[in-house]
Amino acid sequence: MTMDQRLTRRGLLGLIGAGAALAAAPGLAAPATLRGKGDYRAIHLFSSRLGESVNTVYWIDGEYIPEALDEISHLLRDWRQDLVKPIDPRVIDILAEAHRKLDAAEPFEVVSGYRSPQTNAMLRRRSSGVARNSYHIKAMAADVTMRSRSVEQMYRAGLSCHGGGVGRYSRSGFVHMDCGPVRSWGR
Repeated sequence: MTMDQRLTRRGLLGLIGAGAALAAAPGLAAPATLRGKGDYRAIHLFSSRLGESVNTVYWIDGEYIPEALDEISHLLRDWRQDLVKPIDPRVIDILAEAHRKLDAAEPFEVVSGYRSPQTNAMLRRRSSGVARNSYHIKAMAADVTMRSRSVEQMYRAGLSCHGGGVGRYSRSGFVHMDCGPVRSWGR
């Protein structure tokens, strides 16, 4: 389909609406092509361990943006092994919605994203809190924290999404969110 075929009056209005929304969000990376009605989802993540951040629109008008998903997956990589696995977009949706509910300007700081089986096994040897068949191995989970919000606030925001598992790790200062079955745990 050529650009002329896709650019209808409605599509043009969507481009203008999405452009206005993006302009209102300073520092937000815009995807190569904005399409549709302007309905979009964005996420802002930071990894202090890697010194990297992602602040991007990853979904527009019902479609995920492959380049944005690649950028998010790269940030959520197994940094110990430097391995990237595509992150399940549902976990990104849960993180984005939980962040929206927290109404915070600060990004989620990533504690852990994808973990290779080797990394997960190493962490299991160090801690009883690491699951053998962790959703991290499946690239379906992320552990996050924020300085401006408590573990309890992040946990409640994650629970309110009703999108998967939410674990509260108060002593370690982070919340686990995954797109597996809806369940919760932790203190």
